[in-house]
Amino acid sequence: MSSQKGATPSLRFGQVVIGPPGSGKTTYCQGMQEFLTHLGRKVVVVNMDPANEGLPYSCAVDISELVTLDDVMEGLKLGPNGGLLYCMEYAEANLDWLESKLKQHSDCYFLFDCPGQVELYTHQSSVKNIFSQLAKWNFRLTAVHLVDSHYCADPAKFISVLCTSLSTMLHVELPHVNVLSKMDLIEQYGKLAFNLDFYTEVMDLTYLLDHLAADPFFKRFRHLNEKLVEVVQDYGLVSFVPLNVQDKESMIQVLRAVDKANGYCFGDLEERNLQAMMSAAVGADFQFDSTLGVQERYVETSGKTVEEEMMDL
Repeated sequence: MSSQKGATPSLRFGQVVIGPPGSGKTTYCQGMQEFLTHLGRKVVVVNMDPANEGLPYSCAVDISELVTLDDVMEGLKLGPNGGLLYCMEYAEANLDWLESKLKQHSDCYFLFDCPGQVELYTHQSSVKNIFSQLAKWNFRLTAVHLVDSHYCADPAKFISVLCTSLSTMLHVELPHVNVLSKMDLIEQYGKLAFNLDFYTEVMDLTYLLDHLAADPFFKRFRHLNEKLVEVVQDYGLVSFVPLNVQDKESMIQVLRAVDKANGYCFGDLEERNLQAMMSAAVGADFQFDSTLGVQERYVETSGKTVEEEMMDL
């Protein structure tokens, strides 16, 4: 499983893409693969989800060659959750298979498309141990944790997202970038109570508690919510980068945060390709404009700080 003695493998950079089901992990991997390829990076996508079928991207390494969720559920009479846990434990026990597959790709940038089961990243150890082994193989990885942006429209769900994000950051033990995905759909489930920066920078969460107190159901749990908010703010680790995967500027924002986290430095060629890509896009009708429009509606039109907005309430 380990490299030969005396031979130090070269550094390999990449992202492990994690997050709850439906947060857009596979779509992100497809979009990021295409985006990085245009920049000149040689990209390898590794599917680590044994339940992922009909992959939309070109997959160089696929865990389904080792184990599939359907086979485990049928053979061991397990449900989808227990079956997925078993699959990842099986992958951890067969890391020599993964190493042999990864060795076939040198001088590449890696995208690991991971399963969506939340407990794999909050307290179960198999995925964490796989990430640790990748680090021993000289991979420098950033965990990209995707969260559906529409949770911002519901204070209770947003607090839950903050707790899950914090727990994941502490458990996975990798450089970490939290991403609010599907920004073009952020208002689909309701208008935001505050400007977008309040959610991306995770500002004073006591204002969210006041919104929750207006709901008779959550009013009973105010003390519990206060303690949850205190934990998130005391750590001071959670923040988010907004993402619309269909927009280049939005992808650049996320990529720069990821590269900064794992120490990847690109050369002059990639910088020139990036500038050419953005120059060619001048005047295009980007969907990112709609994302900026969301923020402008909450910042420029009101011209008010969070404190002023609370006074109006």
